[in-house]
Formats: sequence, C-alpha cells, structure tokens
Amino acid sequence: MAKSKRFFMYLFLSIAAIVSIFPFLWMVVSSTNQSVDVTRGRLLPGTHLLENLRKLLDTTDLQLSLMNSAKISITTTLLALLIASLAGYGFEVFRSRSKDIVFNILLLSMMIPFAALMIPLYRMFGQISNVFPWMGIDTMTSVILPTVTTAFLIFFFRQSTKMFPKELLEAGRMDGLSELGIFLRIYLPTMKTTYAAGAIITFMSSWNNYLWPLIVLQTPQTKTMPLLISTLGSGYAPDYGMIMIAIVIGTIPTALVFFVMQKQFVAGMIGSVK
Repeated sequence: MAKSKRFFMYLFLSIAAIVSIFPFLWMVVSSTNQSVDVTRGRLLPGTHLLENLRKLLDTTDLQLSLMNSAKISITTTLLALLIASLAGYGFEVFRSRSKDIVFNILLLSMMIPFAALMIPLYRMFGQISNVFPWMGIDTMTSVILPTVTTAFLIFFFRQSTKMFPKELLEAGRMDGLSELGIFLRIYLPTMKTTYAAGAIITFMSSWNNYLWPLIVLQTPQTKTMPLLISTLGSGYAPDYGMIMIAIVIGTIPTALVFFVMQKQFVAGMIGSVK
C-alpha cells in the first residue's frame, strides 16, 4: 500500500514537472526553427538558431535593450532592498503607538491595483519633467522610482526580522554602536538569506515589468527587453523564430539569478536567519 501510494505521488509530481517545464523547452526548441515551423507546432530542434539570432541582431538594437533592462533592474533591486529592509527593521525593532496603524495602512495599499495608479503617476512624472527633465517621462528614473519598493517587500522584511535574535541588538547597543551601525554591521550580514530572496523577487519583477515601461518609455533608445519582444510580435507577419530567440535571451538573466541564489532564496522564504 505504501509503495503504490509513493508510486502515484511520484507519477503526479513527474507529470506536474513535465507540464511546468514544457513551455520553456518549447520556447528553446522553437528558437532553432523557422517561423513557419513554429506556427505548425514543430517540437523537434531545427537548424536555424544562428539565422534567427542574426536576424534579431540586424533588426533590433538587442545590446541596448539588454543594457536598459539591466540598469533598471539592478538599480531597482539595490534601492528596494535598502529601503524595504530599513523599513522592515524599523517597524519591528522600534516601538511606537502609531507604527501598527501605519503598517496596516501600508498593507491596505496592496489592495490598490496598479491600473488605478497609472494615470496619476503619469501626470505626476509629466509635471516633474518640467522641473527635473532627468526624472520625467521617457527616462529610466521614471521607471525605477514607482517600483523601487513595495508594501509586500517591506512586509517580507518585517516578518523575517521577527526571527532576528534580539540579543544581538542589545549586545550591539551595549558595545556603543549606533542604530545605523547595528543595522550595517549586525543586521545586514545576519539577514543575508532574506536579502537574497528579496533580491530574486525584485530583480525578476523589475526585469519582466512591461505595463509601466510601456507607458513612460516612448523612444527606441530607452526600450527594455519586454518592450523589444512586444515590438517584434506586433508586426503584420511576425517572425516567430526570431521572437523565440529574443525571449530565450531575455529569460537567461532571470534564470541565472535564480539558479545562482536558489538555496538562499529557499532559506530566505522559510524565514531562516544565519
């Protein structure tokens, strides 16, 4: 009975794994085929990988789009981790009568859909561009600032801080460290798994961000990878082989970040502190 139960469990998990990984495999295989083969649903590797890559490089400025996405994602991730960890640390460590009220209001903001904020944000950055052109429409700053931190990331850091040994804080204060010194020298190194998990979540979200960059980035020089891929698919006769190789290239950075930091990600998500 136990063996049959284990068999069906592994069978179910195997089917779920195949279903989950099939879109990725189909994407990779399709990048080696011609457009007509992709539309026909060919599932075997082809011989047109280099041809699709050459057409992509000739048709688009792939390097510029990759650099734009990298600059936005890396900057957003670093700023988001700094701001969210400081906020989560403050919400959990310091005592105040109103902090729980403020935190609950922050959590309620998660219920507001981004679609409801797009027009106010666009008007705000449009007005800012009259004073600070480097922060206005069609700049990387306009993409980074609205996504530099989220209520979820602050909530994530606060919940992880609950696992932080409070004895270390008291020891740091007794040694004469300032609160900033405690944060930089004790909290930050101890919470590295939480930072790793937050970095993966933020980097992936920023790299794959499509809607807001579509609204504020209006010139080819500022396009990110999702916008580049969207442009390739909006033609009268899309070249699906070229689109697939672009998607593969756009997926590589997020896949690398996840696989390099997957152990820290799992440890951070379960709330472990080292």
